Amino acid sequence: MNKDNEPKQVEQSGALVPAAQFRSITAAEYLHEARARLKKDKHKAAYVLLQEAVLNYPDDPYLLSYYGYLQASVDRRYRIGIETCLKAMTIMKKQDLSGEEIHYHVAYLNLGRAYVAAGRKKEGIDAFRNGLKYDNRNADLLKEVRAQGIRKNPVLTFLDRSNPINKYLGMLLHSGGKKQKKK
Repeated sequence: MNKDNEPKQVEQSGALVPAAQFRSITAAEYLHEARARLKKDKHKAAYVLLQEAVLNYPDDPYLLSYYGYLQASVDRRYRIGIETCLKAMTIMKKQDLSGEEIHYHVAYLNLGRAYVAAGRKKEGIDAFRNGLKYDNRNADLLKEVRAQGIRKNPVLTFLDRSNPINKYLGMLLHSGGKKQKKK
């Protein structure tokens, strides 16, 4: 058989695959599948998938953001994971100049998760709060904020949180001024 009659092969994940069977996976498809795995708590599987994804799309900020978070939480490569998340944010800022719709809350969510995995809770909380500036109703960010035990600022910031005035004003404001009924 001469070389022209041999089927063409493409390398995919270290193995040669016949070109006819090779299907290019888009960055959006990688991201969709990785997020589906994360929702099922299959972090290691999502990490493996994203390792392949960032090889194919090294400048995709969303892939890099999730990849950085998983580098820190799954692989325990905290510094590198945080740096990857920060690189994703830098790329997002460059893309922002081109007029694309950018979802910064995702980048801050993953950066915060990477910080928390590294034991840097304060930086993680700051990242979550920054993400809430872009999407103050994002369920994932709100969940992370609650998980960290973050409390709202006192009503009167010049008084201590434990001051009775702050305590009762806070109770009134957060209950909507309604009296609680005893059962």
